[in-house]
Amino acid sequence: MNNQLKSYAIIALMSSGVTLGAYSLFNLGNSSGFSDAPSAFTTSVSNPNVPGNPGEFTYAAEKTTPAVVHIKTKMEVRQRQQSSSPFDDFFGFGDPFGGGGRRQQQQPQEASGSGVIISADGYIVTNNHVVAEASEVTVILNDKREYKAKVISTDPSSDLAVIQIKETNLPFLTFGDSDALRVGEWVLAVGNPFNLESTVTAGIVSAKGRQNIIDRDSPDVNPLESFIQTDAAVNPGNSGGALVNLKGELIGINTAIYSRTGQFAGYSFAVPVSIVKKVSGDLIKYGNVQRGFLGVQISEVNAKLADEKDLKTSAGVYVGGFSENSAAKDAGIKINDVIVKIDGSETKSSAKLMEIVSRKRPGEAIQVTVNRDGATKEFKVTLKNKDGNTEIVKGDNSPESAKSEFLGAKFASLTPAEMKKFGVSSGVKIAEVLPDGRLEMYGLAKGSVITKINDKAINSPKEAVEALESRKGRIKLEGVDVDGSRFIYVL
Repeated sequence: MNNQLKSYAIIALMSSGVTLGAYSLFNLGNSSGFSDAPSAFTTSVSNPNVPGNPGEFTYAAEKTTPAVVHIKTKMEVRQRQQSSSPFDDFFGFGDPFGGGGRRQQQQPQEASGSGVIISADGYIVTNNHVVAEASEVTVILNDKREYKAKVISTDPSSDLAVIQIKETNLPFLTFGDSDALRVGEWVLAVGNPFNLESTVTAGIVSAKGRQNIIDRDSPDVNPLESFIQTDAAVNPGNSGGALVNLKGELIGINTAIYSRTGQFAGYSFAVPVSIVKKVSGDLIKYGNVQRGFLGVQISEVNAKLADEKDLKTSAGVYVGGFSENSAAKDAGIKINDVIVKIDGSETKSSAKLMEIVSRKRPGEAIQVTVNRDGATKEFKVTLKNKDGNTEIVKGDNSPESAKSEFLGAKFASLTPAEMKKFGVSSGVKIAEVLPDGRLEMYGLAKGSVITKINDKAINSPKEAVEALESRKGRIKLEGVDVDGSRFIYVL
């Protein structure tokens, strides 16, 4: 995929017109956040022998469409008004101290996309860009029933999200095997392009392991891309919809298209279900994705690199360096090694290596096969998290998080690494500062830590919210700002 193709690849955004106004594999089970309701994590395809005729799409279409939903979102977009105060231009909003300027007005914006039901009790997987920043999410089922949905959590790196509606006995799709998917195999894309509900298109798998498709704006996002490329017609509104095989199994989530016009031009891209299973399971169980890292700087081996480094193989992933506290380095892997397999699966591309590793959590071990000076060597590598240890880190949207309307903030638990970083033995992290809240007015930033409320040590988000809800009179906050400086505020 060259840079020109990347420049024209657009997230199928998945708004259909923006208007103002595997059970054992992932150790999920009940502890994942699911109830006892059947789900894609615990159910296999009911009839693995269908269909018998290549090009017969009716079985897969009939099985899939009831489990694909239409998602509509509303977002509050700020629009600036004419300023009568110098604070407007300097700070970007009206003077909060009554200087005469008017605040930015909230203007509603609407968009739409698709989603796939993965459990009978209402868990739905979609794209992050479909629900990101949404103030309201509405789900419309295939039978026209409408529900308000809760965003469970999102993962910008894979562009996936999980939402939930309160309902039972819903139809859901089973997970297929994207590893077994073959180039040239028939697939169906099911979604809601241009607000046309329950649309099915057919195509073939054009390629696998595509990367460098989407430009990500945020420096905090590390793109995880190993897309399935198809020629099934996908248009704006299809984002978050299902890519299925002829058995009606989910093998991908439609995410992006290649286009110069914003409409389908022959190429569409889907996140493979091997990633979808892991990410959606983690979002439900932990509130974020538990990513295991090898801790290596990699590049794909080609003829030029093999010649420059005098490598004894022409295929694999070259190890050019290590991160701090690298799991691979600790296991004995060295610079100039070429990773040729992980857990027995060939890694001929960086995308394939990243896809395999992305299915694992910190603390899990993988078998890495390398070519070192022509000899094959095996290493058992215990993966680490981004902080260089094997701890499971709960996300800001995990059950341990809480929201304070009084302060206008969301709180999350501190990890041991964060406690060490800030030099505290208790406290909660500010996971999000809400617009127009007290914390925004006082300038307290996301990532800051509140250690005490009214001189009482705080040990959990729940404690913080309870202390704020039971307040009488002024509130005293103590903590550590993101730059490490201590603060005391009295509200």
